[in-house]
Amino acid sequence: MYPRLKIDIPKIKHNAKVLRELCQNNGIEPMVVTKVHCAHPGITKAMVEVGYTMLADSRVENLKVLKSLAPGVKTVLLRLPMVSEINSVIEFADISLNSELKTLRALSSEAVKANKVHEVIIMVDLGDLREGVLPEDLESVVKEVLSMQNLAIAGIGVNLTCYGGVIPDDNNLGRLVELAKLIETKFNISLKYISGGNSSSLYKLIDNTLPKGITNLRLGEAVVLGRETAYGEKIENTYEDAFLLEAQIIELKEKDSVPTGKIGMDAFGNNPSFIDKGKMKRAIVAIGRQDVRVEGLTPVDAGVEIIGASSDHLILDVTGASRALEVGTVIGFRVDYGALLSLMTSKYVEKISE
Repeated sequence: MYPRLKIDIPKIKHNAKVLRELCQNNGIEPMVVTKVHCAHPGITKAMVEVGYTMLADSRVENLKVLKSLAPGVKTVLLRLPMVSEINSVIEFADISLNSELKTLRALSSEAVKANKVHEVIIMVDLGDLREGVLPEDLESVVKEVLSMQNLAIAGIGVNLTCYGGVIPDDNNLGRLVELAKLIETKFNISLKYISGGNSSSLYKLIDNTLPKGITNLRLGEAVVLGRETAYGEKIENTYEDAFLLEAQIIELKEKDSVPTGKIGMDAFGNNPSFIDKGKMKRAIVAIGRQDVRVEGLTPVDAGVEIIGASSDHLILDVTGASRALEVGTVIGFRVDYGALLSLMTSKYVEKISE
């Protein structure tokens, strides 16, 4: 079946092992994030075999899968819980990231009903402007959470780069460590996790400049694609090519490079522009924006260029293709994080494990 995504699990497992060892050698217990591959069973089992003790995801539906795939391994809800899903959070997540007292009260109430102790990591906004309490409000939030039944404060954390693009540095990560020490001293508690961000914090770990006191990182893209995400650099001794998208040519013709007629909006409300290259050999492959973030694809074949896409057609300039092509030929593409996320989510793309 095409389109299909080929997954090289041994390469991903190698990356996971390299990164886990890097973290452990520096006193850090990492969480491995499964959301980009939607808790794929083969990939998840490889993470557990490598020794990861915490599996993290932003969707409760995936945590439910993780519980069945890896009993005994801690599950972590990355996205702040919705009030409407509190029952499921308590059932399927051992730990959740939080910033809202209303949600925390609901978690406490449900945990009491379920006779469970639920661990929480209080997120702090240190400039990226996604989730998190403001630093000046942290003490009051911690004080109230400590009074809630069946909740245990496991740590504090920060998210960086995902929304605002703010790079982890000595200032924001150092501030997180300072806040953790303040909370531990003021309330006479010990925090298991000082969670210093995601794969974008790895560059400081690699450079041996990560502030002392960070005890946890949440690793997703680095594991599956072998890249730190602050600057997009390849991590030494890891693979970047563990995924390959394959799609089949359904039309191959020589056509003009510029449409004929008055140009209006395309199917997605954009006003497209075109470069006149004269006649070109154009191929259409059977995949489109419904399945993949097209901008995150890179053709494997030399001389093949992506020139556009609609919801279910990807259009290529194959004039300079390095091999003979015909209708039915399969074209391969490397994927970035955004493309991988959409492909793994699409039910129309078959997943093949190697």
